[in-house]
Amino acid sequence: MSKNQPPTMDPTKMGVGRSIAVLTSGGDAQGMNAAVRATVRVGLYTGAKVYFVHEGYQGLVDGGDNIRLATWESVSMMLQLGGTVIGSARCKDFRAREGRMKAACNLVKLGITNLCVIGGDGSLTGANAFRTEWNGLLVDLVKAGKITDNEAKKSSHLNIVGMVGSIDNDFCGTDMTIGTDSALHRIIEVVDAITTTAQSHQRTFILEVMGRHCGYLALVTAQACGADWVFIPEMPPDAGWEEHLCRRLADQRARGSRLNVIIVAEGAMSRDGKPITSEQIKKLVTERLGHDTRTTVLGHVQRGGTPSAFDRILTKDVTAAMDEGRFEEAIKLRGKSFENNWNTYKLLAHINPPDTKSNINVAIVNIGAPCAGMNAAVRSAVRMGIIQGHNMLAVHDGFDGLAHGQIEPIVWTGVSGWTGKGGSNLGTKRSLPSKFMEEISLNIAKHNIHALVIIGGFEAFVGGLELVQAREKYEELCIPMVVIPATVSNNVPGSDFSIGADTALNTITSTCDRIKQSAAGTKRRVFIIETMGGYCGYLATMAGLAAGADAAYIYEEKFGIRDLETNVEHLVEKMKTTVKRGLILRNENCNANYTTDFIFNLYSEEGKGIFDCRKNVLGHMQQGGTPTPFDRNFGTKMGAKSVLWLTEKLKDCYRHGRIFANTPDSACVLGMRKRSLIFQPLAELKEETDFEHRIPKTQWWMKIRPIMKILAKYDIKLDTLEHADMEHVIKKRVPV
Repeated sequence: MSKNQPPTMDPTKMGVGRSIAVLTSGGDAQGMNAAVRATVRVGLYTGAKVYFVHEGYQGLVDGGDNIRLATWESVSMMLQLGGTVIGSARCKDFRAREGRMKAACNLVKLGITNLCVIGGDGSLTGANAFRTEWNGLLVDLVKAGKITDNEAKKSSHLNIVGMVGSIDNDFCGTDMTIGTDSALHRIIEVVDAITTTAQSHQRTFILEVMGRHCGYLALVTAQACGADWVFIPEMPPDAGWEEHLCRRLADQRARGSRLNVIIVAEGAMSRDGKPITSEQIKKLVTERLGHDTRTTVLGHVQRGGTPSAFDRILTKDVTAAMDEGRFEEAIKLRGKSFENNWNTYKLLAHINPPDTKSNINVAIVNIGAPCAGMNAAVRSAVRMGIIQGHNMLAVHDGFDGLAHGQIEPIVWTGVSGWTGKGGSNLGTKRSLPSKFMEEISLNIAKHNIHALVIIGGFEAFVGGLELVQAREKYEELCIPMVVIPATVSNNVPGSDFSIGADTALNTITSTCDRIKQSAAGTKRRVFIIETMGGYCGYLATMAGLAAGADAAYIYEEKFGIRDLETNVEHLVEKMKTTVKRGLILRNENCNANYTTDFIFNLYSEEGKGIFDCRKNVLGHMQQGGTPTPFDRNFGTKMGAKSVLWLTEKLKDCYRHGRIFANTPDSACVLGMRKRSLIFQPLAELKEETDFEHRIPKTQWWMKIRPIMKILAKYDIKLDTLEHADMEHVIKKRVPV
């Protein structure tokens, strides 16, 4: 269908005459309530009836009051709650055909032919079995006189959508399951607290994390905290691992490390299939090395049932590969994200620096405002460079430091413990290189710098461009360069995400949750919150979605007094319902005249006698704090990949005994585009950039803004022409 064609159907009429039921099943996972809320509200937006099924499949079997109509207000204040408010239960009855017949009868009687199931492997497998035998169940119900032929005809087809809710992230058909990121947050909080005390006492800590059959949480935790060793079920250690582990720990202590961390997935095993337990590792380290060793078990998740409908083939393949000792293949079958995490971890933690040096000097500099995750990127870049045999140089205080010679060698232990630290340990400034290009070129020559890693926000992008443009005048600048986007604003051209944006987004969301909670008792209150981001509305938009905002004003989507009037009227109507509170987000530079104070005064005046207003400018708290697991791992992968790319580029640029790089593809931005990390020449990205407002000309997240308005009950038209790509997980099989 052509993109220019108008939508063939009004999205607000798509669901008229249809009924949808939503249930959560199996083990609960944080984020399930957000999925329930969105399902209910978008369902109601389309004109459909939406039902809650309380207590999972048990409620589906028992029927009665367990299946109730959902309303707009009934899903209010659910976003920030953990678990599932509609309940979840293990259900033996549903496993029997008789139980599924009862469930089918209950759905038919209510005219429900659309089922949304949020759960783990067993839950989605059950849903698929139910769908497969649906017609047979209807035939049996008609024979038994439980339903009429007409009722069976009306309900002849059952549509099922499954959303994967599993903190283990053990589904191969998706990069991230609902609950995984929250589980990582909880684990990292504990790890950070434990490592602080361990460092004080020179201890070795063994941390056992969830994951009986999947090592995702253990692997990402190990990467996020810079662990010395990780045990995962997909890749058991080689024979003789005991000696290797003890040698690694002793070596780290000899390098000056006061802390050793070992991460163990609960399903960890040896090559011959025997379990490797945290107590076994503790005994080994204590007896052989005499280290003061402590064990902490962060939690167990038991996963029963057969593989999911969406994951059936690949899960069988992973298990078979592990059982048959094809561990490299098991890693590949887990998916690209898992494989990349494993390879990055292995490079940074499992390979000793080479004896021969490359005689290459690579400098690392931080540019622009500090953000969480910068240090993780520096750490991995430094260590990856050392592994490649390079001499790594730290540049302090941005381009100023590069101009004034604030450059010094940085070694492996110099970046120990940096992954979990916020801000910029190297120091950073917003200055651009154009005003001291002469001094920069002299210092590049003086310190014999062969390549440059620039980590930062829009200033890093512009600074990189200025260095490239100055190559004509200064031959010293003809070296390979890479820009790693790191800014809370997420406004660097060439990348869908920037390091630091996830931490800022979590800070804003948790603050909004607290602010909304404060209004739960007072009622009739509207909060106006100003977020950072410069002219980029990413933080305001995504925080609006995550916190359930009524509106988010941004520069990219122009608004006027009529829009403000509509928003006030919307809130006036909202105060007549049971949800007597409002949340408005405003990007700091969304409009020069409609300031936060103006909007606050307007809402206060128009809401007199109906609601009162409060305003909150979040400010620099959005730039601080410890990095989230996402930013730690994103920074780690970006830093490592940038140095590997520079190493290859240096080989291409080595001519007549020296480095000379002046082609456009020798100075790139390393960005994430549609799940892949790719290098794009700085010069090519100029055309995609609005330099006046410091933003890319097109931004992917603009397409999801209408969803925020729908969830806030605005009467808008949604473009339904753009569909997600269907991915068949079967095609991802790895050839044996």
